[in-house]
Amino acid sequence: MNLLPRTRDVLDRALDAYRGTPEEERLISLRERLDEPLRVAVAGRVKSGKSTLLNALVGERLAPTDAGECTRIVTWYRDGLTYRAELQLQDGTSRQTRFTRDGGSLEVDLAGITAEDVRQIDITWPSRRLRTATLIDTPGIGSLTESLARRTWDLLAPEDDETPADAVVYLLKHLHTSDLEFLQAFHDNEVGRPNPVNAIGVLSRADEIGVGRLDSMSSARRIARRLAKEPTVRRVVQTVVPVAGLLAETAVTLTETEVRHLRAVAEQSPAQVERLLLSADRFVSADRLVDSMPDLELTSLERERLLDRFGLFGVRLATSLLQRAPTITATELSHELVARSGLDDVQDVLRSLFFERRDVLKSRSALLSIDALVRLRKVAGSTKLAAEVEEITSSAHPFNELRVLASIRAGWVRGKPGVVEELERVVGGSGQAPAVRLGLPEDADPASIADAARRSLLGWQRRAENPLTRHELSVAARVAVRSCEGILADLNH
Repeated sequence: MNLLPRTRDVLDRALDAYRGTPEEERLISLRERLDEPLRVAVAGRVKSGKSTLLNALVGERLAPTDAGECTRIVTWYRDGLTYRAELQLQDGTSRQTRFTRDGGSLEVDLAGITAEDVRQIDITWPSRRLRTATLIDTPGIGSLTESLARRTWDLLAPEDDETPADAVVYLLKHLHTSDLEFLQAFHDNEVGRPNPVNAIGVLSRADEIGVGRLDSMSSARRIARRLAKEPTVRRVVQTVVPVAGLLAETAVTLTETEVRHLRAVAEQSPAQVERLLLSADRFVSADRLVDSMPDLELTSLERERLLDRFGLFGVRLATSLLQRAPTITATELSHELVARSGLDDVQDVLRSLFFERRDVLKSRSALLSIDALVRLRKVAGSTKLAAEVEEITSSAHPFNELRVLASIRAGWVRGKPGVVEELERVVGGSGQAPAVRLGLPEDADPASIADAARRSLLGWQRRAENPLTRHELSVAARVAVRSCEGILADLNH
């Protein structure tokens, strides 16, 4: 039986055992959670660009990015049939409330309730992208206000309860001690110690690394690759990818008016454009400069609006693209800016490392919750439930893959760099698709995949059976053998 059906069976038996107890409602919620979209929390330090990235992932400007009241509250964004905002209060009650959409982002009316009295805000918004993942926007870690910073810790790293998030996207501007502390606390202690499977790092505001130069993203990618290879980082996140969050948000919500204003800049001579975009202040104050540009028919407010939406890097990049392809459409420009912002890379990583692993992450969350429950409250049958949970987490192959991945990242499985790199890929460290696991192009045909799987299977069998192989690597090799067998079995069905 597959992992998710086995988890459902255990949940059903847990419901029978705890029927009529206060824990029944919690188990019903867990059962429903298995069928929900993956829950992905967006976390990071203050001003790291969390809400901006969330908007880019949704494809709409929903989350407020200024320092208003609502940014101090955990906010859930879910797909639904209607537009709705609901306050979940600290006393356990809920209240539907009004909201407005001024300037694109939502402004939720707290109806006189203080932010401290609101546990979370639930936003229901019809969205194709939210059908894949429910996104959770969190207050910044490292806030000067202790109670505010504590909200994210209590949500994602609670001391005596399960976290409601299946995975986390953690935004980094620089690697700070508190970043590592939070990510270590977020990981569970059952399926790998610690286990980076449920977290990825995003090097946010990546364009600022290169001070807004056109090659800023290239510099950011090199830094992200270096960060991702650091042992301390590998132990807490699967990978690190860079993104220019403001550009990504603007690219997916680009308007024809903004393109028209950018064209006005791009139509200037190259020398004039270079002078104009020398700095943000110069761009906004161009009409007051001695070498002003009489042909630039943009007011200072319109130029300021472009800077607010694109940033200096985005204006430079969009202008450069329009100069090279003057006939490019707004839609084509949007796609080009999205690709260059790094958003496509983030979405690819989310798909390969989170969404393709949805059943594993969902089952892991449910099983850990059941395990915590049976340890906390004993009833007739709870001992048997604990044994079933232990049996699944110790024997299910996807969990064995997670243990190997965690052991590699922690440095416990050692060997030649090429061997360890291949092992990490085969057990799903770079993605779940068979071609990715075997190091083949994504469009590889079934015959090529089968040949590569058989070669990999034989190689890992020999390594597992070799008496000179280190014990840890030998155990991991047996898991890799099972992964290759699974690929071949799927191809034969």
